[in-house]
Amino acid sequence: MSRASRPPARPAPRPAHRRPLLAALAVLLLAGCATGPSLENQGQVTAPPGDATHLTIGSAGFTESDLLAQMYAVLLGHAGYHTRILSVTNREIYEPALESGQIDVVPEYAATFADWLNAKAHGPDARPAGAPSLTRTMAALRPLAARRGLTVLAPGRAVDQNAYAVPRAYAARHRLRTLGDLGRSRLPVRLAAGDECATRPYCAPGLRRTYGIRLTGIDPTGIGTTPSKRAVQRGRDQMLVTTTTDATLDDFGLVILRDDRHLQNADHVVPVVNRARAGGARIAAVLDRLGRVLTTADLASLNEQVDSWRRLPEDVARRYLESKRLVPAR
Repeated sequence: MSRASRPPARPAPRPAHRRPLLAALAVLLLAGCATGPSLENQGQVTAPPGDATHLTIGSAGFTESDLLAQMYAVLLGHAGYHTRILSVTNREIYEPALESGQIDVVPEYAATFADWLNAKAHGPDARPAGAPSLTRTMAALRPLAARRGLTVLAPGRAVDQNAYAVPRAYAARHRLRTLGDLGRSRLPVRLAAGDECATRPYCAPGLRRTYGIRLTGIDPTGIGTTPSKRAVQRGRDQMLVTTTTDATLDDFGLVILRDDRHLQNADHVVPVVNRARAGGARIAAVLDRLGRVLTTADLASLNEQVDSWRRLPEDVARRYLESKRLVPAR
């Protein structure tokens, strides 16, 4: 599952309409990450929460992250902050930059970021910190972030996690609504996915263990890609791995089977900020307004407007905020 810099269990990036990288900022960012102070083994960082007036918002470079960053920028700009967006497609770069204050705010995913920080602190073989329960995930994530000078704000309603889709006609014929239904059906299933699905606990091993699904093989066409969708649409495969915010499934006649036994972790959208520069209550209140409104379905629709309708992320983001009366119409 690798969306930009997210761990391999996450999906591949959607094609994004990226703004050109700010070359000077990128050079500064890379230099700062190479020479900045390390927070390893220093205990919890307890600098007082800050409220800087000029904020750099990070985007991980794929459509959804671009949209979230744009919405953060518009909301914070409306609240009186000066904002700029920096697209950095590699978490190995943008997370240390967030620690050092070269980036102030980043949209993240709760369980994925918890696992990332946990592996960074305790090694790649550390037991995962994310969980299907949002409460457990946030309880693990917040201390991991605090030790690195980061504050995790309130998680939103929108969730972007792995999902499994089959042809709509196939689901109707076999009366499938959930992954549990598919397991009980004992139908043989060839899965379109990424190579890593064979070993990732939330992919093939989890489908077999949690649901008893009869996987006959993995077609390595990628996660949520057009080749994967076409392979399932044409009957070469029976199911593919995608995400809950994939807005193109209807175009291929596909439908998601509900994860009724909660195999997937709680990847709620969550803003992460540098505590010393952007950890104040005012910034948290501004961004929380979006989290309380934005749903998974909304996020899927916004992705579709950019990826399928070829609209600019900044235009789509502003129109959404105006439609929800989070900012006044221009």
